[in-house]
Amino acid sequence: MTAEDTVFDDSKARRNAVILASAQALYGATLTAVVVTSGLVGAQLAPSPSWATLPMSLTIVGTALTTFPISLLMRRVGRRAGFVACALLGAAGALIGMVAIFQRSFGLFLAGCLLVGIYQASASYYRFAAADTASPAFRPKAISWVMTGGIVAALIGTLIVMYTVDLLAPVTFAGTWAAMALLAVIGAVLLLAVDIPLTEKHDAPSGRPLGVIARQPRYIVAALTAMLAYGIMMLVMTATPVAMLGCGFSVKDSSWVIQWHALAMFVPSFFTGSLINRFGAEKISALGMLLLVGAAVSGLMGIHFENFAAGLILLGLGWNFGFIGGTALLTDTYEPEERNKAQGLNDFLVFATTALTSLSAGKLLAWFGWSGVNYAVLPMVVLALVMIAWLARHPAPLPRHPGEGRGPALGADKNAGSRPSPG
Repeated sequence: MTAEDTVFDDSKARRNAVILASAQALYGATLTAVVVTSGLVGAQLAPSPSWATLPMSLTIVGTALTTFPISLLMRRVGRRAGFVACALLGAAGALIGMVAIFQRSFGLFLAGCLLVGIYQASASYYRFAAADTASPAFRPKAISWVMTGGIVAALIGTLIVMYTVDLLAPVTFAGTWAAMALLAVIGAVLLLAVDIPLTEKHDAPSGRPLGVIARQPRYIVAALTAMLAYGIMMLVMTATPVAMLGCGFSVKDSSWVIQWHALAMFVPSFFTGSLINRFGAEKISALGMLLLVGAAVSGLMGIHFENFAAGLILLGLGWNFGFIGGTALLTDTYEPEERNKAQGLNDFLVFATTALTSLSAGKLLAWFGWSGVNYAVLPMVVLALVMIAWLARHPAPLPRHPGEGRGPALGADKNAGSRPSPG
């Protein structure tokens, strides 16, 4: 299939979006368990307390290192095969983590976390996969539908940890990692039902060179917006539990804040796609960045529980609008045969940024305190807003294949992408 004869089937797209949203929920619950337990397990197994957070960081590094190769793999074997294989690797990583906990092997536990990172890398493509068979009008909604799977993950992820911590007592947390493996296997089985055909044979021409695609103003701004939205969210979220404990709050207090933050990340996905269709991805991305400023301001105003709670809720909302808006922008920058490499580079940049901010959050908090973490948000937001404004001066080009039917950003005039899609 080539770009000229792409046919969109929104009934299939809706079915795929529901399946991928369910898979997102299972993956999200698995990752929530990693976030909650990896540092605690690391504290038990690491040779020094300073290495306790290395397992979580290595999970993110594993994601960053494998995001682009996974995109190339899926170009050859298809979305379904790639998703299933990576979910099974995630299950294997969780089982390795369980064995490492039994054997008290820090090195083996790190290996398990690395494999879970590969699972996360593949799951980052669920939102793009939902857009593959969707019409331009339905595409933003398909992306946001998938992101709603995070709501389920936010609600059940911590519950899974609570009910499995002592499942294999007296070995604490081993049961949680066994449950993670089961969730990943269920996700792999579910993903067998995804119906997304290969865009082209693996040895067929793959469109424009990646450098040409990535130099488009719209691609640059889309990738940068997603990078900064995700990076800011990870920076503040990682530092919050430590900062709250340092301010005298309990682990339960910080858990409530993180749960509300997670809900704020995903609940808006029910309507983010409609907002993008109505107002344009650029405006919704800019709104997300302004909400991230609100999160930083809340943190700078004080260290009461209300400051942390309001700040993390605004952080989740800002991430949702910024990240989904950036994703919607990106889907307008490539032809169907170019999607794997274009998406792969984008997600590599996103998770490389996330790895950097997650690794630096602790140092920033230690050196400059909670205020320093929040001040660090502001220049990143300013950069994103400047680039979005810059994009307004670079109208999107005409589609190379008239009538091919990509997103609204490839319309015939400079306002395309900023107005509602037809229908």
